Amino acid sequence: MNQSPLVSVIIPNYNYARFLKQRMNSILHQTYTNFEIILLDDASTDESFEIIDQYKNHPQISHVEINRSNSGTPFLQWKKGLSLARGKYVWIAESDDYADLSFLATTVPLMEKNTEAALCFVGSYCVDEEGNELNLDHNRWGKRQLSCKEGYRIFNSSDYVLRNLYWRCYIFNSSGVLFRRDLSEAIDGREWSSMKSSGDWLFWTEMAGMGKVIEVYKKLNYFRSHRSTSAQARRSGIAWEEDFTVISKIEKKYPQITSYRKMLRRGIFYKKIKRAQFDRNIKQGLFEKLEDVLHGGYKSYLIERLNKYLSSLVPCLPTEQRDRL
Repeated sequence: MNQSPLVSVIIPNYNYARFLKQRMNSILHQTYTNFEIILLDDASTDESFEIIDQYKNHPQISHVEINRSNSGTPFLQWKKGLSLARGKYVWIAESDDYADLSFLATTVPLMEKNTEAALCFVGSYCVDEEGNELNLDHNRWGKRQLSCKEGYRIFNSSDYVLRNLYWRCYIFNSSGVLFRRDLSEAIDGREWSSMKSSGDWLFWTEMAGMGKVIEVYKKLNYFRSHRSTSAQARRSGIAWEEDFTVISKIEKKYPQITSYRKMLRRGIFYKKIKRAQFDRNIKQGLFEKLEDVLHGGYKSYLIERLNKYLSSLVPCLPTEQRDRL
């Protein structure tokens, strides 16, 4: 490919041979076609290489990179892909997911029209290993989102971080996002790329801080849910500790966050750890880490519980659901 494409599609893969053909077909048959594909494999031990080999000479494949040893985190693959990308926009299309064929035809024009936007995020269907739709709602769309006549909304940078991403990673799947490459290059990638679980949350928080955010209220992505993978990261404690780091960084960057909201955020952490089913020693270690990193403890938990009870009586009290833009 000699001419620079408008979009770089990065496909990071590790042991998802069983999904790769479906993923590749959902990209190669996009109705928008000005893109390159960067195929990355993180030392898979299944038949991934054989499948990748079938596509390596396709004219839209610009790079095929096979790691000899596993990098230990998917976010190093993201970083490698970004270093190879030439497009104005980037789509990190995880190898186990697949897309509606109009994904790029929907997101590219919105990004081109709204030049101050850092990213465009669409809705997702959650599917199992066989592609059956699951009764899981990661989009968390309410009346405000579903009643939007235009089908999308554009949010101010800091508002989106403070009202949405501070509470949870609403941008829950990279396969549903198109973002600006130049802005991603301005972010220090050392920390998010070294994380095991929450690197995406930190990355999207940094990206949202660089420009406006477009939310499209249409499901154009199929997110493959692997409960065992995410549950393992939670049980080990790694995901929780990385979450503490993300919140700490948000609070340092946005000093306007009130003490009361900070208390509620710590209380939510405490509540979830308290209710989680895993090793008692790991749980105690997380309580100590929460206190060490965010100075959150049992007092925060009590305030969060009281706020939850009173919020039904006092409409002005902040909650995650009320904050959601």
